[in-house]
Amino acid sequence: MKQVLKYVGYFALIAVVGFLIWRFWFMIAWILMAAILSFIGRPVVRFFDGLHVKKWKIPHAVSTLLTLLVIILTGLGILAIFVPLILEQAQTISQIDVSRLAENLQGALQWIEDQLQGFGVIPESQTIEDFIVLQVKSVVNFNSVTSTATKLVSSAGSFFVGLFSILFIAFFFLKDEGLFENALLLLVPVKHHNATSKVIDESKNLLMRYFTGVILEVAGVMGIITIFLWILGVDNALLIGFFGGMMNIIPYLGPVIGSAIGITLGLTATLATGSYSDLFPVLIKLVSVFAGANFIDNNFLVPMIYSSSVKAHPLEIFFIIIMGGSLAGILGMLLAVPVYTVLRVIAKEFFQQYRIVRKLTEKIESDT
Repeated sequence: MKQVLKYVGYFALIAVVGFLIWRFWFMIAWILMAAILSFIGRPVVRFFDGLHVKKWKIPHAVSTLLTLLVIILTGLGILAIFVPLILEQAQTISQIDVSRLAENLQGALQWIEDQLQGFGVIPESQTIEDFIVLQVKSVVNFNSVTSTATKLVSSAGSFFVGLFSILFIAFFFLKDEGLFENALLLLVPVKHHNATSKVIDESKNLLMRYFTGVILEVAGVMGIITIFLWILGVDNALLIGFFGGMMNIIPYLGPVIGSAIGITLGLTATLATGSYSDLFPVLIKLVSVFAGANFIDNNFLVPMIYSSSVKAHPLEIFFIIIMGGSLAGILGMLLAVPVYTVLRVIAKEFFQQYRIVRKLTEKIESDT
């Protein structure tokens, strides 16, 4: 009877913990993002701690605040560079002569209209222009605009609350280097503390290498696209490179999205100038640069980051990312590698008796 009650208690505890994770998942996300910020900012804190004038040294709490200030100013600096470029691009798009564009694309539009009518998408009595106007009116109405505005206001409020919470938590993680690790140890039996501390240290090292690699990948792709488009004389090279690089955060799918956004931005800038004869040459330049950048990324940068940095086989990482995407979409693809890395380290420490675990973690062992 006691044994039954013990197992019932275990199941009840698991149910309660599961409910709390489901109900307060956003707080867990805040804590994890704050932990990542603390990992990135820790060298900066140590740098400020090492500064001194004669016998006076910067207090550790002040070093922590300065580090957070550096992180915030870096984010604001990125916004200050690219937000004006985005606004300028929006203004450029608004300058496109729609009537002249329609005249130049009349043949293509007629072909599309014939195909849509042939497949029964639009009635034969309706033109493609009428169809587009009708669809736009059905989507853009007072109710949808009001709903969208409400969602934007609500999202903005949630974003700033989350941002403040992450920075607030990160301050204490930076101030006390062992706070995050000690908090995790509170959830683990004392007899497993040494093994858990080892898991935390190994996971932290692998994840730091991974996140550093991702940052280098994004910066590298952004630089390649920007430089080559600038050399070829394509307008908005920096903005196109920014989107092309940032989308590479998403494994495999990101380069496709980035290429589509970049090509669209490049073509709209050409359309705004009225140089319709330059559309095809600009398209060739954009496709060539993105193809070259993606080739370098897929053959050199991605294997280094998604394989070497976390000590896993490229095919293994590929399946993990696909599984993450099928479970949680783009967010799942983003989190797949970090989560899998931590799970492998845990399995290596606690489940070495299984042959499949030894096989999956042998590269970690050879590196430690």
